[in-house]
Amino acid sequence: MEHAADTKAVWLHESALEGLLEKHQAEDRQHVRDVLNKARSLSGLSLEDVAVLMTVHSQDLLDELFHTAKSVKEEIYGNRIVLFAPLYISNLCSNECLYCAFRRSNKEVIRRALNPDEIRQETKILLRQGHKRVLMVAGEAYPGSGIDYVLESIDAIYGAEENGSRIRRVNVNLAPLSVEDFRRLKERNIGTFQLFQETYHRPTYGRVHLAGPKKDLDWRASSFDRAMQAGIDDVGMGLLYGLYDWRFETLALMAHIAHLEERFGVGCHTISVPRIEPAIGSDLASRPPYALDDQAFLKLVAILRLAVPYTGIIMSTRENPAIRQRTLELGVSQISAGSRTNPGGYQESSQFEAAQFQLGDHRSLAEVIADLGQHKFIPSFCTGCYRLGRTGKDFMDLAKPGLIKEKCAPNALSTFEEYLLDYGTPEAREAGERTIAAALDGMDGRIRKVSENLLAKVRDGRRDVYC
Repeated sequence: MEHAADTKAVWLHESALEGLLEKHQAEDRQHVRDVLNKARSLSGLSLEDVAVLMTVHSQDLLDELFHTAKSVKEEIYGNRIVLFAPLYISNLCSNECLYCAFRRSNKEVIRRALNPDEIRQETKILLRQGHKRVLMVAGEAYPGSGIDYVLESIDAIYGAEENGSRIRRVNVNLAPLSVEDFRRLKERNIGTFQLFQETYHRPTYGRVHLAGPKKDLDWRASSFDRAMQAGIDDVGMGLLYGLYDWRFETLALMAHIAHLEERFGVGCHTISVPRIEPAIGSDLASRPPYALDDQAFLKLVAILRLAVPYTGIIMSTRENPAIRQRTLELGVSQISAGSRTNPGGYQESSQFEAAQFQLGDHRSLAEVIADLGQHKFIPSFCTGCYRLGRTGKDFMDLAKPGLIKEKCAPNALSTFEEYLLDYGTPEAREAGERTIAAALDGMDGRIRKVSENLLAKVRDGRRDVYC
């Protein structure tokens, strides 16, 4: 029997969210501190708690918010940062989204859909850089037989090999699918299915999505219900901050997560928080109606980390290096590096032709890794959880008692060691080994022993070892 939430956003109650924002407008210092104390228990926050934290504006309370987010992030994730690269296979699109360079009426973008050989070549370039995780992205129109193109593209990425190295996990950012097509997608051994709602505010949604399948907010907002019905239990949410009031959008996102937890027993695996950046042929992207300044953006990241402490937060290369670095301290656990946002962008000299949006961080993977090390972070390419079936509820069952660290910490070090040996310069290897040694010194005896065993295997020439 079909569930209403499979096609409708039955959980999205705009008036209730607006009522919370109306109720919590002024900063209540004691209430804020009560919520921060609750957040330190790592049990997450309610919608009302989130609304309370959104009122913070005094510098001392803001500092307390940031300090709490930093401590929660370190408690759960330690100093590990997962790295990945987006791989755009197509910019064909049937939608008319005013903020996006890929919208169908934009004549300033050259349309292109990569064939399997071109996708394999793009993948090989990423492999030569040291990447092991890829986020495959496509415009919301597929050439030929539709979903078959997507499935063939995933096969091409997994099938690419360079000097014995392969991509170990393909996550996908795709248009909404039916339950049947989600089942076919799951059979391709994907990691996370990612979809950005862009905005949950219905009037705004209607104003910025003028035509195409994406115009249907309910079909898009119910995608994760269908994905989970099909057995995909790792889903990634996202908003495009700047289209509407960030406070409303974030409360709606929390309501969406709560709905999935109630229905399926698990919420989202990741949250992405992109801000609108300039895009070719888009006036709206250059002048966002609800532009989010840096201070509010940092506050948003900190609140998300406290609200859903075990959910990964992704920061893309839309943001400049300084902002990206600051968000790592406040809650971000995954970042892209060396990104291109146009099909064929890794093979071609111009990174701007047909790009979906303007990048803020143009550094290479090697440069990002060096910077992470200087700030005491451990770069990680780990895919162990996906390979061993630790996804969805199984992942959360380990994460919430704090046991997932026993897997993530050793796997992060082994994948970092792999990178250093196979792709690092002598200077990078020297600096990286110091970082690894410091990480080992901070581990308890049992986890350190597991880590040292994995590191020894990598140094002996083994690859793709994990626990």
